[in-house]
Amino acid sequence: MYIVVSIYIVANLLAFLHIIMFGSRAAKSLSWVLVIIILPFLGLILYIIFGLNRRRFKFYTLKQTTKRRLYDLKVAEANVAQEKVDYNFKNDEKLANLMKRSSFFPAYSGNEITILQDGRETFDSIFDAVSKAEKFIHLQYYIFEEGKLMDKFYELFKSKIEEGVQVRILYDAIGSFSLSKKSVDRFKELGVQIFTTMSLSYGSFLFTLNYRNHRKIMVIDGIIGYTGGMNVSDKYIKKEDHLGIWDDTHAKIEGPAVDSLHRIFIKDYFFASGEESLMTPKYLPKQEKKGNSIAQIISSGPDSRHPSIMQQYIAMINLAEESIFISNPYFIPNNAMLESLRIAALGGIEIKILIPLKSDSWLAKHSMLSFFEELLELGVEIYAQRENFLHSKLIIIDGQIASIGSGNFDHRSFEHNFETNALIYDAQLAKDICADFLADCENSKKLDYEVYKKRSFKRKFSEGIARFFSPLL
Repeated sequence: MYIVVSIYIVANLLAFLHIIMFGSRAAKSLSWVLVIIILPFLGLILYIIFGLNRRRFKFYTLKQTTKRRLYDLKVAEANVAQEKVDYNFKNDEKLANLMKRSSFFPAYSGNEITILQDGRETFDSIFDAVSKAEKFIHLQYYIFEEGKLMDKFYELFKSKIEEGVQVRILYDAIGSFSLSKKSVDRFKELGVQIFTTMSLSYGSFLFTLNYRNHRKIMVIDGIIGYTGGMNVSDKYIKKEDHLGIWDDTHAKIEGPAVDSLHRIFIKDYFFASGEESLMTPKYLPKQEKKGNSIAQIISSGPDSRHPSIMQQYIAMINLAEESIFISNPYFIPNNAMLESLRIAALGGIEIKILIPLKSDSWLAKHSMLSFFEELLELGVEIYAQRENFLHSKLIIIDGQIASIGSGNFDHRSFEHNFETNALIYDAQLAKDICADFLADCENSKKLDYEVYKKRSFKRKFSEGIARFFSPLL
């Protein structure tokens, strides 16, 4: 017993020392100290798995991470030749220049973008594009789940491989945890090259478990791309539980911006498979202009030099002059984002936030609710979608610039996940997205400040406990 207690004390002291030396934020560091104290043994285990600042620890000194950063530089030097972009608004250029320096990829003109608002519309479009593929099909999803959608992919891939089309799949080890080895083997038997990202293999899972690849990317023949918030799951086409059908937004992109999207996939595929042959003209063809939209792909991950998704959201809030519309299932802002929203609200900018009434996470839901009383008092309008589960990750400012992607408004997307967003500098498309957003707000429950501040002590206490853990989410 004495030995166990001694080991426990020494382990805790080492954990506290590591938090002091390498903690990234004071609030997060304090949260972890309290978790370790309040939850003996379990708190220490949770910190080892989820709390270690691996930007300064083993995971981020691995040779692979050095390679990932060198790969980013290689990608930055190999961008598509770009003519000068004629922006419609001053803030477009400001944001585009910032994000190019933060996330490498520039904004490109000449894109045709189709906004897809629900699962059936999205997968009908994807399946149609897949059926017309001539060279290759590349897809990457956080959740790649067994069901009708996966079966449809299987049948299409079987047909396309017989025609000589190459198929490559990436899926996240945690997001696709339910994916059976049998299903993976079925795809392999077809000739599909399928790999997991951030695998949970023995000897590495402690250093990868907290870092997930949350991206949703599909590229066909290098000329058609899809990205947004949707995964491959039947939850998007039918009700499977109390949450209802998952309500999400996706984008189909044709034009020069597809090259950026594809380079993100190629990088992740290289580090999952070791295959280096995709960075060639065969897979990165010359892009032709397809439409009139300006688009920019934003990529961010735990190996990034800058927290690009967080910087993108804060920059958009700070640049807004008239309105900020946000749709997100996990609205858990950090201090910098919260302060940006306070300033915008006090400056008279119209702010509307749409969240789900129901959630798939008690902790995330109550942590999110803990921020609302202050925002409501400042005049921010908050709406809770009654039907189905809102999963869209949108932000639109001034009816001019829209972002669609995988990045949530939480610490996990800002620091721990590999994410991808599409920034769209197109006032007409932004207005169309705004119209759908406002229609969803009209059909949702609007939170009232006077009513909200009178919620029960039990509710406020639950929110306070959840908010305490928010820096860890």
